[in-house]
Amino acid sequence: GAAWVRLFARAAAEGAGEARGGRGARGGVRFFARAAAVRAGTVTAAPVRGGSTTAGTRPGAPYPYRPSGRTYRRMTATTAQDWEDRSAALWSRIDALAPEDFLARTDALAAELGADHPVALFERAAARDSLGRTDEAVPLYRRALRGELPGERRRRAVIQLASSRRALGDPEESISLLTAERAHGEDHLSDALTAVLALALADAGRAREGVAEAVAALAPHLPRYQRSMANYARMMGEAEAQKTSPSGD
Repeated sequence: GAAWVRLFARAAAEGAGEARGGRGARGGVRFFARAAAVRAGTVTAAPVRGGSTTAGTRPGAPYPYRPSGRTYRRMTATTAQDWEDRSAALWSRIDALAPEDFLARTDALAAELGADHPVALFERAAARDSLGRTDEAVPLYRRALRGELPGERRRRAVIQLASSRRALGDPEESISLLTAERAHGEDHLSDALTAVLALALADAGRAREGVAEAVAALAPHLPRYQRSMANYARMMGEAEAQKTSPSGD
């Protein structure tokens, strides 16, 4: 939904500013600081299924936003980083621009990559999601994921699509998407994934499972009682799994 999109985008925008000597991520977006640094090119992402990180690895390297078998405008690492910087700057102004102005600027920036470019589709989806036009965002997320969306944006697209499907009244698809995504491994977005999963479980009438997921994600960040909270979450989850198992035991 819109709240998740804005949080991800603000982390990316502040991270890009940090890379250029500006302020780093702070407060609620500190959790996503590493995500921002990956987009800004200051650290290397640990790959999750989906391929390349979001920036070239050497001057003149082909921009990795050109999936095999597709024809997109060729971009070097330098021009790619310029595009990312302009995208981050635009997202940082979302609250200052009129909704239709922000959407038009996003669409114009996306058009530089090509109408069917997976990153262009993702950015257009995220913009609409953030403005509350969730029903328009969902098909764009799906098209972006079918188009070999690279790097961190692929996982963000899954999380945001799942959040949107929950908001549109389909928590079961949300649970299915997030459960499948979780199987691809852990990274800096794992807690965000779990938070959306907890909400989807609650909407699906499985609130105690949702609480167990949320407490398990929170436990490592507590100053004390980490082990106890993790155990309570595990026991609650196991108890709920037993209730819903076919044998009932």
